[in-house]
Amino acid sequence: MVRSIVAGVSLAESRAALGAPVVGAAGQGAPAAGRSVAAEAGSGAAPGQSMSKDARFFVGQLVEHNRFDYRGVVCGVDPEFNLSEAWYEEMAKSRPPKDRPWYHVLVDGAPQATYVAERHLDPARDSAQIDHPWLGAYFNRFDGERYYPKPIH
Repeated sequence: MVRSIVAGVSLAESRAALGAPVVGAAGQGAPAAGRSVAAEAGSGAAPGQSMSKDARFFVGQLVEHNRFDYRGVVCGVDPEFNLSEAWYEEMAKSRPPKDRPWYHVLVDGAPQATYVAERHLDPARDSAQIDHPWLGAYFNRFDGERYYPKPIH
């Protein structure tokens, strides 16, 4: 299983958490569009808002990881930690709170998605587009500041 360099979440775990099918051990190919955490979290949310009233970031927002220095775009929001206890124990070394929002982030310049605690993200200072092979599976346009989720069918 391929592991994310940045956050240690496997591509398979990221894709499964986002509601996307797992495609091969290397995670090749774009995830299928459809009903997913990413789409549900972004549907109906106005810019600057999310479906979780306490979330600081919204689906489509450009963010930066403040510990590992990478940019990305939020493609899903969980109101609280939503992976296994084993994953948390192994990967969340700084022990971020589980009862605060966690975000699925497509990493700029890499075919990886990470699962990140809210306290480790900041709004991106750079509003340039993200380079990620799964963008088209989750978003249908970019306005120079944010991405807009594809509608749910």
